[in-house]
This record gives sequence, C-alpha cells and structure tokens, in this order.
Amino acid sequence: MKPFPRAEISRCALQRNLAQLRLIAPNSKVMAVVKANGYGHGLLNVAESVGKYNGGADGFGLARLEEALQLRDGGVKGKLLLLEGFFRQSDLPILVTHNIDTVVHHESQLQMLETVSLEQPVTVWIKIDTGMHRLGFSLAQFDDVYQRLQACPQVAKPIHFMTHFACADEPDNQLTQLQIDAFESKIKSLEGDCTLANSAGTLFWPSSQADWIRPGIALYGVSPLAGDKGSNHKLVPAMELVSNLIAVREHKAGDSVGYGAFWTAKKDTRLGVVAIGYGDGYPRNAPEGTPVWINGRRVPIVGRVSMDMLTVDLGADAQDNVGDNVQLWGKALAVEEVAEYIGTIAYELVTKLTPRVLVELLD
Repeated sequence: MKPFPRAEISRCALQRNLAQLRLIAPNSKVMAVVKANGYGHGLLNVAESVGKYNGGADGFGLARLEEALQLRDGGVKGKLLLLEGFFRQSDLPILVTHNIDTVVHHESQLQMLETVSLEQPVTVWIKIDTGMHRLGFSLAQFDDVYQRLQACPQVAKPIHFMTHFACADEPDNQLTQLQIDAFESKIKSLEGDCTLANSAGTLFWPSSQADWIRPGIALYGVSPLAGDKGSNHKLVPAMELVSNLIAVREHKAGDSVGYGAFWTAKKDTRLGVVAIGYGDGYPRNAPEGTPVWINGRRVPIVGRVSMDMLTVDLGADAQDNVGDNVQLWGKALAVEEVAEYIGTIAYELVTKLTPRVLVELLD
C-alpha cells in the first residue's frame, strides 16, 4: 500500500493543459505561474514537467526570490519573473547573477534601482495599476516612472510591461475591458513585451493575451470561474488528493460521531474513517454532505473534520474495506465542486496542503 495521504501529480495532465492553453492563445508565449509550491503540485515537479518537453513553457512566474532560486538550483534555465518584485536592494545582485526578471511596482523599488551599482543591468517589467488597486503605478504616474527607468543604467532595455485583472473571472464584468483599454493607451507606442492575461484573461478575454499569458490555476486543470470546471475548457486535473480507509465501523441509528457529537445517524449504517484531516490541509469547515469518492461512488462526509481523520457515511450495505483508496478530489471528483461545498475556491484547496501530504509525480 502506498503512503497516505498523498497528492498524485500527473506530468501528462500538466503537459496536456499547457498544450491546450497554447491552442487557446496561439500567438502568445507562456509564463507558467508556479508560485505557492506550484499551486500545491510541487514547484520543481511542475517546472520540470512543463519546461523540458517539446512545446514547453517559455518562462515561469513566481512570487518570491526564494522560489526562483529553488528553480535555478534545480537546473531550470528558462526565463523567471518575480511577480511581486524584489524586497531589498541586496536582492538585486542576486537577480543579476541568476538571470531573474523582476516586476517594479513601487517607488521604493525604483529608488533602489537608481542608487544600486550592478555588474550588469536587470530586466524589469513595470506593473501598471489599471483597476486592481493592489500593486502597481497609477496611470498618472506611469510616464514619469517609465522615463526614470529608461534613464537608469541598472535597467536593461527594452523595459517590459504588465498589469493584473480584478474581475477577469466574471466574463460579463466590463471592468476587464476598461483595464485592457487603459493598459493599451499607455504602452501602444512603446518597445518591450506586454503581459495582461492570467488564467481567466486567457480563457475569457482573448484581446488580453498579448505577448505573454500568465496561466496559473488553469495550468493545473482547474477553472478560475465560479460554477465552472476545467474540463469545460479541455483541461485535465493535474492533482488527485488520495488517502485510504483506516477503519470501517457499524453505526447505529441515534449514535453520533466525532467531536461535539456534531452529526447523529438517522438510521443504521456503516461509517468509514479516512486518514486525512485539517493537519494535512483538508478544511476543518467542510460541511456534512461534502463528497469524497470511494470504489466508484460518492459518499458524504459526516461529523467534523478533525486534525488527522474525517468520517464518511458508506451506507448500510457498503462492502468497502480497510485500505481502500479514497479520492478527496481529482478526475472523479472535481476540486471546483468540492470547493463549492466548502464555500471556498479551488485555489485555496490545492495550495494549502501541508508537508504531511506526500506529493508524488506520476506520468
């Protein structure tokens, strides 16, 4: 029996999803976003799976310098981009040494670039705030920032440009089109590459695809749109979260189960105990009825999720046995659907798995 719980990651699914995204955005390069440990799929697992095959990713987007250095230490040679940029002036020589691009989104970063001395210039992407209002220079600030970076000898030329969408996962929300228009009004006559489209932009706003797309959640086979599934876009789940039954118990009507006697059986049944809990990253707030997949069928969670275990109602006539596999999400049970039951988003489920979960790369 394999160790459990475990997240089984399909190299084939990752590659297939990348190929599908290339079909959706045929004129764009692909900046595969692998932050947050490759969205819980394993940073090097993902980078090696989509970076070293014919038609692989053209670059990788990361949140932190430490993530980028892990990729370089792992032998990844492609373009790397720090999506949050650098935090300290001492980071800049490291970016140069390891050939890592950086976003610049704040005056403090601009000042550090203007006062540092580097062996060679660093590649910069200006982040323009077109409506997300989280990071980036305002439209009014842009011209001055661009001229200062152009005059800065520590910045490689040409300078590149990016923005980030606030509501691209709402296809009827016209804020995205306003953001696209605002971005294009600023960079239309300038040299340098552009990137606007995250997963939602790539799937639902073709005019945003530009020189580079930045797929994150879609690369892993998950739709960014509420009520949607990756399979509707010919994407395949790359992760199957699996554990096993460690007990099967007869359970009488009127008996409760778990902490707080939270659930009581209305009729005689059989309960299964699954070796996974909130200590592994499965949400404690998963409500009664949240499905798992056992032996070709859905069965509901009953009682509270505890640190190491959760309990499911197998049914009175169940023939399940200790050791049987339990899929928490994957090909048989979409993570988007599980997220809806729990009242969260699939992003959170796949990225919050703890180190207790074995991440296993499969073909």
